[in-house]
Amino acid sequence: MKALPTVLITGASSGIGAVYAERFARRGHPLVLVARDKARLEALASRLRDETKVDVDVLQADLTEPADLAAVEARLREDANIRVLINNAGLAQSGGFVEQSADAINRLVTLNITALTRLAAAIAPRLAQAGEGSIVNIGSVVGLAPEFGMTVYGATKAYVLFLSQGLSLELTPKGVYVQAVLPAATRTEIWERAGIDIDTLPEVMEVGELVDAALIGYDRRELVTIPPLHVAERWDALDAARQGLLSDIRQAQAAERYRATA
Repeated sequence: MKALPTVLITGASSGIGAVYAERFARRGHPLVLVARDKARLEALASRLRDETKVDVDVLQADLTEPADLAAVEARLREDANIRVLINNAGLAQSGGFVEQSADAINRLVTLNITALTRLAAAIAPRLAQAGEGSIVNIGSVVGLAPEFGMTVYGATKAYVLFLSQGLSLELTPKGVYVQAVLPAATRTEIWERAGIDIDTLPEVMEVGELVDAALIGYDRRELVTIPPLHVAERWDALDAARQGLLSDIRQAQAAERYRATA
């Protein structure tokens, strides 16, 4: 029987990443866990080895540091057993755009966009050549809603959705599955790190429920999974409207409403 693929999970020491690790370990998958906090990674790895008997490797890395990011990229390129990437590591944002420092913006964009993209780019050629594998990118419903006021964070998550959709178009014909997962507010440490009291939010999903729903979407090979969306047809309508809008774009001429009148 063919061995189950190894799953590499970023941001694996807590929250969504840690639950993904537990769920895939219970399915029998070997794991590579990536995060900054080595002690928490080692504790999680030890527990999962004891409980599930799967192989769990730990790779300490701060994905905003070039050398650490390069090390994870190298592992993804070179380890042929890794055929699933869970691109989960990310930062949240507190405060309005005018309150963001240059350093805060840079760190947010580096982790949420640059690192995520480079890790996907590191594994995608090998998966495409093998004709199998999966890339799961964790986005957010905030990426659909500038009204939520998390402008930079939401923009990074809009990028994650677009990237996932583009990768899906390119890689699906080569046998590679790409899933975008769009949570809403979920009970993880990302809020505390951003200086936001999660208990002030009116509705919050528990992380286990979020990951279990995302994995049902994964098993069904959904391209975009939005666990908190209760009317699935809303997403279908939005995507259809987007494609309809594209069909009305005529590149050779400006629309009549933009033409100067005599």
